[in-house]
Amino acid sequence: KFSGNSLAELYDPFTMPPELVKAHQKLDKLVERIYGRIFTNDEERVAFLFERYQQINNLLLTKTKKKTKTKRRK
Repeated sequence: KFSGNSLAELYDPFTMPPELVKAHQKLDKLVERIYGRIFTNDEERVAFLFERYQQINNLLLTKTKKKTKTKRRK
């Protein structure tokens, strides 16, 4: 929808289209509802989400390594 805009324009708080601001606000509220916590700012929210991503990714990597090891033993 905003293909004519650069990422710098889209994520600059002074030039971000109002529709995009509203979409981000809805997503922020959804994340807070899903995880049951209120974040004080975007940096805190992003840090939390990256931490969760790392935890999930580590679990997936561990499961993949275990499956690979068991397949090799056969």
